[in-house]
Amino acid sequence: MSTETNPTPAPAASGIDGKTIAIISYLTWIGWIIAFVLHNSNRSQIGAYHLRQTLALMILGILCYILQIMLLFIPIIGWAIIALLWIGLVVLWVVGLIAAINGQEKPMPVIGPLAQNIFSGIK
Repeated sequence: MSTETNPTPAPAASGIDGKTIAIISYLTWIGWIIAFVLHNSNRSQIGAYHLRQTLALMILGILCYILQIMLLFIPIIGWAIIALLWIGLVVLWVVGLIAAINGQEKPMPVIGPLAQNIFSGIK
């Protein structure tokens, strides 16, 4: 009499890991909202860390946009300041995204530690 072994299937992975949530949070506002929702079902320290970093980065982007509107009317100097602000924002975004891809909790220059304090409610 032969007995046929029927292995039980492996359980499905429960949710997305924190590193993936961290990376998704850097992909626009929609990505941040998706990452936040995913994080609420699968909390992780790295996910929360990068959600706080990207929220601060996006708020800084809004402030830069408002400042851009004011500086737009100042020829040359205003335009140079606008360019430097946006270049700085892109550099911060790249630094944060690289840290998320590498699975590191490395703060962005200047705004990183501040973001961790201000948005400490995201856990």
